[in-house]
Amino acid sequence: MKKLIVLGMGVCVALAFSSCKSSESAYKKAYEKAKQQELAEPQATTSADDVAPVVSAPTEARVVESSNAGVRQEKVTVVSGTSGLKDYSVVCGSFGVKANAENLKDYLDKQGYDAIVVFNADAAMYRVIVNTFADRASAANARDAFKAKYPNRKDFQGAWLLYRIN
Repeated sequence: MKKLIVLGMGVCVALAFSSCKSSESAYKKAYEKAKQQELAEPQATTSADDVAPVVSAPTEARVVESSNAGVRQEKVTVVSGTSGLKDYSVVCGSFGVKANAENLKDYLDKQGYDAIVVFNADAAMYRVIVNTFADRASAANARDAFKAKYPNRKDFQGAWLLYRIN
């Protein structure tokens, strides 16, 4: 009886070791692949003034440079707020979760803004828009005024301009 139990355990151990396909974990493989991609990307050096805010953007978004600020071009649809979205908008927040965008919209509404939440399907991001304008100069002025109004809010200091693609 003992011999049968020992033999059964031996077979189980042998099967357990032989069923492993690889000694490397999937996490290690993914880490190594990400590390190779990171090393393959060229490292660009920029000054602190030239760095744009870190926001997930679609691959088709283009940044148009000017003397004072860049503009991202994205195709967005209105989720909540007034639907009077014009060509240029001041974006003060980007979220992957709709509830977070709605919370910021509610905060801005209490501050006296008529905030709008839009959705960029390409990037799967909800953008919170503070103001919207027909021309770029007015939008840039409004963005600068918004940043000046909230100097202690680092998240608002990353406000940027959005050009709506139809």
